[in-house]
Amino acid sequence: MAQPKYSHIERERRWRVEPSQAPAVGDRPYTIIEDRYLDDTRFRVRKMTCGQTGQVSLKLSKKYDAGLATARPLVTAYLDETEYARFCGLPGVDMIKRRYKIEHDGREWSLDVFENPAVGFLILEIEAEEGLLERLLPPSWAAREVTDLVSYQCGSLARQPDPAE
Repeated sequence: MAQPKYSHIERERRWRVEPSQAPAVGDRPYTIIEDRYLDDTRFRVRKMTCGQTGQVSLKLSKKYDAGLATARPLVTAYLDETEYARFCGLPGVDMIKRRYKIEHDGREWSLDVFENPAVGFLILEIEAEEGLLERLLPPSWAAREVTDLVSYQCGSLARQPDPAE
């Protein structure tokens, strides 16, 4: 697939984490992420709220399907409140999660704790440049890599919180 116009490549890997194995996140800074995955599309409407300042960011994004799960084209448009409300009015499924930043081996990782729908695990992810991404080792408490499993993409988890393996 040729890279779609105006997109950039998001390079990331993801791991399933069992809640009992994850580090305590109670007092760490977080971002509340409210997503609506629009039916029959690859579009996502997102509201990100900083837990400490209350600052809000509104976006419409499309993450393209690509042959390589670790490098997918992504295009994003920032929205005002009216535009956000209009897109949220379209049919879709919702997901709410808290994203915590975790330091490991001198890099910042993201730990997603799902609030709605209730998912019985957490997702750890890391973004990095090509070449480095493949060499990064997750913390020992990350159970297993799920980067290549479509059922662990958040749009899939919003529809089916208990992924088939």
